[in-house]
Amino acid sequence: MKKILMIGTGGTIASEMTSDGLSPELTPEQLVNYVPAISRMCDVKCVQLFSIDSTNMTPDHWVKVVRCVQDNYDLYDGFVISHGTDTMAYTAAALSYMIQGSPKPIILTGAQKPINFDNTDSKINRQDAFTCACADGMSGVNIVFNGKVILGTRAQKTHSKSFQAFSSINYPYLGVLRDGVLLPYIRQECRAQPVFYDELDTRVSLLKLIPGTGREVLDFLLERSDALIIESFGVGGLPDAGGFYESVLQWLEQGRTVVLTTQVQNEGSDLAVYHVGHRLKNTPGILEAYDMTTEAAVAKLMWILGLTHNREEIGRLFYTPVAQDLLWPAE
Repeated sequence: MKKILMIGTGGTIASEMTSDGLSPELTPEQLVNYVPAISRMCDVKCVQLFSIDSTNMTPDHWVKVVRCVQDNYDLYDGFVISHGTDTMAYTAAALSYMIQGSPKPIILTGAQKPINFDNTDSKINRQDAFTCACADGMSGVNIVFNGKVILGTRAQKTHSKSFQAFSSINYPYLGVLRDGVLLPYIRQECRAQPVFYDELDTRVSLLKLIPGTGREVLDFLLERSDALIIESFGVGGLPDAGGFYESVLQWLEQGRTVVLTTQVQNEGSDLAVYHVGHRLKNTPGILEAYDMTTEAAVAKLMWILGLTHNREEIGRLFYTPVAQDLLWPAE
């Protein structure tokens, strides 16, 4: 039997009803006991790193998860991370950059309903996660949820309540599960041994443009951040009026990093299409996220800036695909 380490972090799947609403209360051992098939499938050991609502997840928590996987990597054949759904896509993206090329599967899963509810999705999600963690050929960081296997850099929460919580953005599902059987479609590339990272620069901010956003918001965030991701409209661009472009140039001169992406969920950005984006395309130092998810762009910048603040190296690393996070070529 394969040896699998289950890492508990809290989330809805481990929650019970309290007088103040749902709160993580259950241990990983209790979660495993709710699904007897898991113990027949593998030799599972459990560790509780923390028990939090995933709204409270921070980059410091990501580092602790990475160190737990690294410390136990040679002892287990795979890993299942129990996680709340609200920030699971951010964690999956972060782990994809902090644990690169793993030949062993690192599976995140959770639930929209607690495991002790009658109409829960947690039992099937948990069983499916362990099925993937035990499967030959599975590798790297993935989310397993609602019968789908989603690449860690491509997942995004697109439904707040229904069981189909996550979608794979601009990339196919890696596989599906039917009646407990994994049907793989795509195999991830991996290395003989993973490369671990545990340094992040958390001074990364995100600005979602709305009509009428003022330059002062941009200045406020760039004054306090090493990098800013701007979620623009459509295929991307900045308003002509209001001094946005001039502000970006000023902060680039002071060593900041600026990334342009889109608020639109599918098909990515393309700054070359319209006048409002064309000059950004030709401005040295401005990066474009193309078909990356916002979650991946945030996590990738934190990882890159944890390694270097050299502008040329930042650009090179940002446009170097990691775990299929970027398919469009940089021009």
